Amino acid sequence: MRDSIGVVILAAGSASRIGHRPKCLLELNGEPLIERSVRAVMNTGIENMVVVLGHYTVHIEPIVTRFPVTLVHNPTPDDGQNASLHCGLRGLSRSADTIMVMLADQPLIETRDIDDLLQAYRQRPKQTDVLVPTVNDLPGNPVLFSDTVRKIILQRDNTYGCKQWQLENSQRVYRWKTTNEHYRIDIDTLDDIDAFNAHTGLSLLWPLENK
Repeated sequence: MRDSIGVVILAAGSASRIGHRPKCLLELNGEPLIERSVRAVMNTGIENMVVVLGHYTVHIEPIVTRFPVTLVHNPTPDDGQNASLHCGLRGLSRSADTIMVMLADQPLIETRDIDDLLQAYRQRPKQTDVLVPTVNDLPGNPVLFSDTVRKIILQRDNTYGCKQWQLENSQRVYRWKTTNEHYRIDIDTLDDIDAFNAHTGLSLLWPLENK
């Protein structure tokens, strides 16, 4: 079963809202967020994993290359997240019939959260192709979708992604309701770091602040 699952981790952005710093290198308990994401996936037994880099490749690549993942470089990361999604989907093994797309800046996503998503996806209603975790009716991440959706996305230009597919096919989207806030927490701004630290009692720090 795990052989048929492909994971794309998006880590190509410029992080302009956080001061143009690679936010996936923020550390929780001394571990960069990108490393936490990769480990969380690996611990599920999934081996088909692609990490999409763009801005800050020189900083992120040395961390990611320690793990058995496929690195894909988005040559035009400023074209937006969907451009990185296209790069990642093309980099996955074609044997994947279930695709999970993760953000590299979700501090609390753990192996159990991924396993819960996969279980919910396996039990999704018939005739649905996308699963979106929803917390208090708000969408979260990671998102899962079928190979059918992957093929449709890749047939379109790189401005078209899973969100656009959902708008066109809302009846085929399973909005899985959960109380797990891990799916809703990501880091986009400096205020998000302060809010995360205050809300969780944890310390999310830039690398040099941990020295």
